[in-house]
Amino acid sequence: MNKMIMKKLYSFICAICVICGSVSCSDMLETESSRQIFDPELGEKTDSLAYAFGIFQAMQQLADQYVLQGEVRGDLVELTTSSDSYLRQLADFSATTANKYDSAYVYYRVINNCNYYIAHRNTELYTGATNVVINEYAAVKAIRAWAYMQLARNYGKVPFFTEPLTQISQIDNGNYPELDINGIVSELAPDLEKYTGFTVPSVYSGNLNIGNTNWSQNKTIRPSYCFIPVDVVLGDMYLEVGNYGRAASHFITYLTTVAPETSTGSYFAAPMRSKNSTSLFGGNSDSDLPNQRDVLDINMPAWSGIFAANTVSDIITYIPMAVSAQNGPITNLPLIFGADYYATPDEASGYRRTGSRLPLVTNIQLVPSATLNSLSDSTEYYYYVNYGTGNKYDSIRSCRGGDMRLRSIIDQQSIDDTDLTWIKKYDYANIVLYRNSTVLLRLAEAFNRLGMCDAAFAILKDGISEALVRPEGASDGAPYMTEDTKSLLRNEYPLLKDSFLTRFPMERACGIHCHGAGKAASDLARATYTQNKSPYSYSTVIGKKMKEIAGTESVSVGTTKQDTINAIEDLICDEYALELAFEGNRFADLCRLARHKNEAGLYGSNFGSLWLARKLAFKNPQKDLTNPENWYLPFK
Repeated sequence: MNKMIMKKLYSFICAICVICGSVSCSDMLETESSRQIFDPELGEKTDSLAYAFGIFQAMQQLADQYVLQGEVRGDLVELTTSSDSYLRQLADFSATTANKYDSAYVYYRVINNCNYYIAHRNTELYTGATNVVINEYAAVKAIRAWAYMQLARNYGKVPFFTEPLTQISQIDNGNYPELDINGIVSELAPDLEKYTGFTVPSVYSGNLNIGNTNWSQNKTIRPSYCFIPVDVVLGDMYLEVGNYGRAASHFITYLTTVAPETSTGSYFAAPMRSKNSTSLFGGNSDSDLPNQRDVLDINMPAWSGIFAANTVSDIITYIPMAVSAQNGPITNLPLIFGADYYATPDEASGYRRTGSRLPLVTNIQLVPSATLNSLSDSTEYYYYVNYGTGNKYDSIRSCRGGDMRLRSIIDQQSIDDTDLTWIKKYDYANIVLYRNSTVLLRLAEAFNRLGMCDAAFAILKDGISEALVRPEGASDGAPYMTEDTKSLLRNEYPLLKDSFLTRFPMERACGIHCHGAGKAASDLARATYTQNKSPYSYSTVIGKKMKEIAGTESVSVGTTKQDTINAIEDLICDEYALELAFEGNRFADLCRLARHKNEAGLYGSNFGSLWLARKLAFKNPQKDLTNPENWYLPFK
């Protein structure tokens, strides 16, 4: 094994378990603690709570790094004059092992906590015929797999072990393999397959009060949200290595079997600016402007509310950070993005955003990039026009109104003649790892690479509902869906077989693009609207993207199925940016898409690398990003 890597592993693996019966239980790998307990039995039905919270706390300690590694190296944020040198090194790919945001240790801390739990947990504990620990056991294995996946994404080949390390001699005498993402998936996925269809532990389904913030706002967490469902991790792992069929199958299992029925789909209303701005809608007369009630379905939760509450149904997994250093690990992300979450009222000397409980800071370190602003601003916004005949809407117009998602999570003010932009996704000190929208977009990516381009587009446009598999010619069907894809969605990839249809009612279906672009959908369930009128149509949108690719990438784009797949993949990449910006996904998404473009070989074996390098050229990278070896951080 590489001696340098072994030396670094040696530096942090020195103890196996520290147990404390509260949320602030100690780090499993903390050498100074005097509360080490070796070989506890873990043999009772309820004796694992402290272990679970120990794993959660280890996740808290990697939260900031996860987000910053994923976003600062991507194309959706830019530095400011206040950005520290560590962020600058991440941004221009010059980071060394001295960078404080580069530590494999934080992931191995999670892994070793999980390894110990897995090695010692008694899994044969029942209440009647119900195994009361197996869901928790499976969920811990999923967290371990997620941590290994992050290591491979960030470092390439990494030391791999599944036994808990308790002694230095185990490192000296061990011969741990160094595995890349393919090796990690090969090692962990077969075991995780045993637990497909498992929900996260129900014992953690209630809320837990973890104290008040300095602004007298009570903060609770949903402990069940701290786990990652097995099928979500499996889907992500298989997608990473290009096994699109297995990826799609596991995302479908999550959506149809695991997810609470009330949270499936993606049915958030599009954020909306004031309808009084005629310039937003291309100078149309007031009578043609959309009515707020009709653009925003009042029965749907607002998209921006996802990040402000603990109960919004889109969240699958998050890392809730402590409300103060006395309560546990805290996060610097709100401060980096421009709001002081931990300030006391007496310390708050800055400005407050309208309606915000947080004082704003002026030394913001990360802001939306010109790339993201351009993508958002250039997005067509779609809206109904009411011609006054009853309540009948029979036309949809579009304008360069822009996508509303970015606008709903930033605030812009001019202070002392300086224009400032604050990002609000971290105002509540929660780090979201997975949402239903994340899963749906990943499913669209898998469907697309499987050649089910229409199903992928449906997730962007109309969402999931029975309409997608209606017979050809049905008045409330989706006309762009092929009969082959309809058959696949009922059989081989049974997202919409008869027994699952109740999970995806038409009246709740909403394409992800509609979260920010208005009435892009067909509105198949609304009798007062003329259906299939949206300019956001399959052929129009794909044709526009193909022209963009031909111009931007300087390649000859044809009309083959593979050309269509590449174009839709770029549409999905744009949707990742608009929907998931600043959540820590971006660089891994770009690298995965680039690898798959390389493997497809449509425009050359290095097309994906060139594609990624062009997207990141504005960062003036210190490494040649057309070489995939330079996508990784130095292992520390």
